[in-house]
Amino acid sequence: MRGLFVALMCVVLCGCGPEDAFEARPAEPLVGRSAPEAECEIHEPLGRALFGDLHVHTSVSSDAYAFGVRVTPDDAYRYAFGGELRLPPYEADGSGGRAARIDRPLDFTAVTDHAEFLGESRLCTDPGSEAFETGFCESYREGSGRNPWLVMRIMLPFPWRSSSACGNGDRACAREAAAAWRETIEAAERWNDTTSACERTTFVAYEYSSHRLGSNLHRNVVFRNATVPSLPISYLEARREWHLWERLGETCLAAGNGCDVIAIPHNSNISNGRMFSTDYPGAEDIEAQRARARLRARVEPIVEIMQHKGDSECRVEMPGVEAPADELCGFEKFEDFAMDLEPGETPPGPCSDGWLGDVAPHLGPDCVSPASYVRYALAAGLGEAQRLGVNPFRFGLTASTDTHNGLAGGVRERDFPGHLGLGDDTAAKRVQWSRGVAGNASNNPGGLIGVWAEENSRDAIFAAMKRREVFGTSGPRIRVRFYGSHDFSGDLCDVGDPVEAAALEGVPMGSELPERDDGDGPPSFVSLAIRDAGTPEAPGGLLQRVQIVKGWQDDEGTTHGRVYDVAGNGDNGADVDLDSCTPRGDGYDTLCSTWHDPDWDPDRPAVYYARVVENPSCRYSTWQCLALAPEDRPPDCSDPDRPATIQERAWSSPIWYSP
Repeated sequence: MRGLFVALMCVVLCGCGPEDAFEARPAEPLVGRSAPEAECEIHEPLGRALFGDLHVHTSVSSDAYAFGVRVTPDDAYRYAFGGELRLPPYEADGSGGRAARIDRPLDFTAVTDHAEFLGESRLCTDPGSEAFETGFCESYREGSGRNPWLVMRIMLPFPWRSSSACGNGDRACAREAAAAWRETIEAAERWNDTTSACERTTFVAYEYSSHRLGSNLHRNVVFRNATVPSLPISYLEARREWHLWERLGETCLAAGNGCDVIAIPHNSNISNGRMFSTDYPGAEDIEAQRARARLRARVEPIVEIMQHKGDSECRVEMPGVEAPADELCGFEKFEDFAMDLEPGETPPGPCSDGWLGDVAPHLGPDCVSPASYVRYALAAGLGEAQRLGVNPFRFGLTASTDTHNGLAGGVRERDFPGHLGLGDDTAAKRVQWSRGVAGNASNNPGGLIGVWAEENSRDAIFAAMKRREVFGTSGPRIRVRFYGSHDFSGDLCDVGDPVEAAALEGVPMGSELPERDDGDGPPSFVSLAIRDAGTPEAPGGLLQRVQIVKGWQDDEGTTHGRVYDVAGNGDNGADVDLDSCTPRGDGYDTLCSTWHDPDWDPDRPAVYYARVVENPSCRYSTWQCLALAPEDRPPDCSDPDRPATIQERAWSSPIWYSP
């Protein structure tokens, strides 16, 4: 308590900030370590679909370590590209463990261990360190799950480090954090293929993990190359998200030596309306708000719409949003379980400022807001663009896993081995909805990010992310393309190469429609989707339909939306035999549509994206219930109120229309 008092008084009375020991120096190239990339043998000017995972934790992350995970960054990269890793429980000497291998290697990935407590983790697990015998480190090692003392330090608005572990001026923790960061960089460099084969790409990255006041405001920070700042920036140094953006600007974007970086927000669904808020605390006038919005738009071009803690696209019903009900918005609603809702129970009312406004805690989450979901943020960004002249929410849409087992891209439902070490190391744990099980069935295997890049290289993939030519999937390797134009010449689905024609006549996902210089007709959009074929032993699902989602705001700032079925058949009667998980019914290998907006208002800004939906299939929990002997199945396996099936999906990045 004395440490908390001193930290609070330091901030409140003298305004002091983080210790100088954790001041990240500007980016410098890793001379002699970062090999130049050769020209790739496979280069496709119109882009090839590459699949990856940019949200991967190993034992370097304190929470993964606390759940018994001892997987290293090298192990995670080995797994991502086709090798084997071992998951807990291990033997007493650290050997053994459960073997895991990905069904199909990824094209690219990044290890994104938490920036918070990097130094503490090394000090507390090294018997030779000066901090090993401290009470803080004993607590760190003895934990069998999330350490409440560490959780508290990323929740409080004025966090502090343990002086007993970190030493005078926090220098010991800063020293060890720098060493851990170097090892993270070197692992990415070892696994990045710089030959002309271009078989695999890795990125240097970390996660910034603000859980300020109980609201998830996490970002994955991904660098273009190995020219990076000397330390990752954590919540303990950057206590508001705009402080992160500012410091990334200072230490990377303004370095002038090739350093480039993006930050990817995730799990807005448990942010209590804070992820996409438009209140700009501390930015009192419109110029300050405009500058902050411009900075966000530069640093955060894409957003993670899906991962193991649920879907952040939308909700079936949302206060403050006027739109027809979209039943597909009920997909993987982790926040309902987090708010302790019974199946079908109505969530609490909208988030409020509470008794202390911006500093009021929301724990859990405990409220529902349009500012927690990507669909409504895209519409809100249109309003901000009109007010400020800049759209802070001009996001491309992606997905990833957030695995804490190092299982980069390990998303196959039928044999999902869990994501949280000893928290879900058995099927019996993974299929339960019990709050006593850390890795319970409220979680899911997570998703993948897809990019349309000319080649499998850092520069090409990073450029695709910055221009938002990306898409996300809930796990399957569905390929989706989305183009817009004011004047496509007929139905491009009937031509020999719809992609070539659409690219010639329109703009790809992630773009703004150009100004129309003739006529008053509505914009048109081409959507193309190809199913995931899967593997011989685990074929992928058939496609059911393609939808286009449209969002806008009216003059009063109310958010509106509409979903249009543009290809396939949502009433095809497809279902699943739950006794065997065998899919039944017709579907599609490919779908294509050229669609004109029938409700276009030429004076109203709008945003459009495509959603591709598979036929129903078994959820991972159903697969694993079936694999258990009947007498070993928990009651949740037969609970009719728990979801037994899912409809896997993919989301394109949007296309924007501005009058």
